[in-house]
Amino acid sequence: MSSDFDDDAEILAAARAGFLEEAQDMLRQYEAALLVLESDPADAEQLNAAFRAAHTIKGGAGMFGLDDVVRFTHVAETLLDALRDGRRTLDGDCMDALLASRDQIEALLREVDHGGPTDAEVLASSAALADRLRALMGEPAPAPAAPAATGPVTAAGGEAPSAPTEVTGPACWHLSVKFGPDALRNGLDPLAFLRYLGQMGTVHALHLMHAEVPALDALDAEACHIWVELRLESGKTREQIASVFEFAQDDSDVQILAPNAGPAEFEALVERRCGTDAEQRALLLEIWTGMGVRFRVVETPAAAGADEAEAAELIPRIERRAEGAPRERGPDRRSGEGERRQGGRDRRAGDDTRFVRVRADKLDTLIDLIGELVIAGSGAQMTANFAGDAAAIEATARVMSLMQDTRDAALGLRMVPVGETFARFHRVVRDVAKQLGKDIELLVTGGDTEMDKSMVDAIADPLMHLVRNSMDHGLEVPEDREAAGKSRTGTIRLNAFHEAGSIVIEVRDDGRGLARDRILNKAVERGLVASDAVLSDADIWQLIFQPGFSTAEAVTDLSGRGVGMDVVKRNIEALRGQIRLHSDPGQGTLTQIRLPLTLAMIDGFLTQVGDVHYVLPLSVVSECIDVPPEAQKALSQNPEQVSGTFNMRGEIVPWLDLARFYRCPVDLQRRRSVVVVREGQGGRVGVIVDRLLGEHQTVIKPLSGLFTHVKALAGSTILGSGDVALVLDVNGLMGSARRHGAAQPS
Repeated sequence: MSSDFDDDAEILAAARAGFLEEAQDMLRQYEAALLVLESDPADAEQLNAAFRAAHTIKGGAGMFGLDDVVRFTHVAETLLDALRDGRRTLDGDCMDALLASRDQIEALLREVDHGGPTDAEVLASSAALADRLRALMGEPAPAPAAPAATGPVTAAGGEAPSAPTEVTGPACWHLSVKFGPDALRNGLDPLAFLRYLGQMGTVHALHLMHAEVPALDALDAEACHIWVELRLESGKTREQIASVFEFAQDDSDVQILAPNAGPAEFEALVERRCGTDAEQRALLLEIWTGMGVRFRVVETPAAAGADEAEAAELIPRIERRAEGAPRERGPDRRSGEGERRQGGRDRRAGDDTRFVRVRADKLDTLIDLIGELVIAGSGAQMTANFAGDAAAIEATARVMSLMQDTRDAALGLRMVPVGETFARFHRVVRDVAKQLGKDIELLVTGGDTEMDKSMVDAIADPLMHLVRNSMDHGLEVPEDREAAGKSRTGTIRLNAFHEAGSIVIEVRDDGRGLARDRILNKAVERGLVASDAVLSDADIWQLIFQPGFSTAEAVTDLSGRGVGMDVVKRNIEALRGQIRLHSDPGQGTLTQIRLPLTLAMIDGFLTQVGDVHYVLPLSVVSECIDVPPEAQKALSQNPEQVSGTFNMRGEIVPWLDLARFYRCPVDLQRRRSVVVVREGQGGRVGVIVDRLLGEHQTVIKPLSGLFTHVKALAGSTILGSGDVALVLDVNGLMGSARRHGAAQPS
């Protein structure tokens, strides 16, 4: 028995963890919709999206008994509902409160994730913000309890007219609950709602209606066809009973009839449920009779003189056909005939896109295993080639082809749009702009550009520093912008695109630009450069990334402490990336980050220099040629020369001898080759190597911490022979060569 309880506890814990993860997605949607609404208050779809997100969070929280989350989210949802109904207009105070509610919901969910009771401070802030939200709605007076007879009530609170009648027998509420076809798809459990009713009283009778269930050949297993009629003896109010189904109001039709409801109310319910279908009307009446529903008319002064014919009008009009008479009926619900006649679509049609949540560590394990499989496959292919067995060579070639497809598919699982990271900056820009008293607009392009999930997560903090610096240091206050002939509203642009096998992320602002002289003077003052040094703009911009470097005159909550930009550069370089700055005085600053597409596996081009194998990313390889005569001549005349230039079809291209750069012996008598690769933004470089070994699927292994200072290497890999090959970072290689004057290895 204890094992069963343990299993249930595990299932519940997993379900709650899934809800908490889904709630984060809902919070992102909630925030994104509110930010769009701030610029376009008339966008009804975004308002509905915000309401749906809040409602989904509240419904899920209710299913797990997270009362603190439910209570607070309900208040925010009520304000959104007032905005939808036009009872409240969206203004700055309302938007500030709703965005604050998003943060408060996240804080409450964080308390749930930590376990234990909710922190008193979090509860106090929830109560204060809830009061603020209610105040924005005008704080309506509590609705008085209404024990008097009223009509059918939906979960949303609507009523139908009541007749002066009463019901004999036990004082029971009558509930007619019909769930919508999408209830199950939207994560609702109808049985859970019905079970919860049992906690509010005693269910004396319950009947499951099967009229809406189609025949087996027309049944959609994901569609919900649950319709229940039940009698509930309870001392609760109508509002309390209706609140049970509050989380399902979009996916259910709940009609609640008071214990003293009469024939008119039941007749309205029959009309709502069965329409003109006489057989269904008769069946429903029989079911009610079996459940103990009895009617009689209460005479009132207005009805005392009514004759029997008038009184009969109050009795539910259940039409019964004569024995043997043909029955007029609507479309057959059980066969799905009605849906076909009405052109109803199969809800499963076109729904090919399904999502499955997978733990990141499981995905990483899969990538690692495929990487090892690639290495083992290379070894098998090498063995087959060495043996010269044609059948084995063909078989291993087929296996390697499938392995490459498997590798690409597995890596594709980790590729996500960078726009998910960009989206979070809308809120950052809004809040910081208000804090700084600036008008700032964020424009995002290239959000559908994909990159490795691990890199998306790692790049979020560096981008946050860059965006905040642009807002604080780069953009001027509205008055200064206006005086400079600019728009009062400053602009920050986030852009992403693929280029030469890399992903490039740009942060651009149209502010004042970088102060070249000020940066240089600060660097001289701190002893970073000599006072008589002549530096290019690019060199001066790089000084900003020195630890502790800052030109801010005052320390603020946002910046000025010299902390951040050095961390930005370090984090980007840890991802084998580069960061560059470009600035025009008075026009703004462009920060460009260049990163590899993935950190796991790449298509490489294998070369050899001496006894060492080097891999170049295939995406940057342009072509392979013989060593040009001018390079050959320079190498033979000067044994110390490492680099130079040559003419390639009218283009002057620099070359680097990899052997001499790494101080390896060079045999000038053997035939050597040049691998022409792309560097940076369209530039080309020729790398001279001893041998070309062709394409190679490369599983990148990180280097030991001893080699973190070696900027020219991106990692290592294991060949099929078991030898180790070094993966070259072209940008890092050329940068290192320039820094050292191409005179010593890096």
